[in-house]
Amino acid sequence: MAPLKGKVETEIEIKAPAEKFYNIFKSRAHHVPNISSGSIQGVQVHEGDWETHGSIKSWNYSVGDEVGVFKEKVEYNDENKSITQNGVEGDVFKMKAALRPWSIAYEKLNDNVPAPDKYVGLMANVIKDLDAHFIKA
Repeated sequence: MAPLKGKVETEIEIKAPAEKFYNIFKSRAHHVPNISSGSIQGVQVHEGDWETHGSIKSWNYSVGDEVGVFKEKVEYNDENKSITQNGVEGDVFKMKAALRPWSIAYEKLNDNVPAPDKYVGLMANVIKDLDAHFIKA
């Protein structure tokens, strides 16, 4: 029997300054679908605004042929330039995964539920698209 809890993560080499990634996800997330349209088709604010700690945003994404929605409550740490995305609703919860930036901690309902590897790939694609955009700018 495979373990039901786990963590998948990846490291992505970036050329642009890390602060650019922090700033776009904190205050200009609405630009991400324009930069990474193959992975992210839209993002909307449901509560709060683009920059406020505790705001709730909804992301429309695609992974391969699958499309989905991920609603998050965001926490910003300006001192460490880190963002925590706490999943509150969306298609990813059909497999009972809890998302965090760059890594995914999860607990499966049963052995038949796959590990959420594809979501790490999704974030990797978005980060690579953003990095290429920042380098060109």
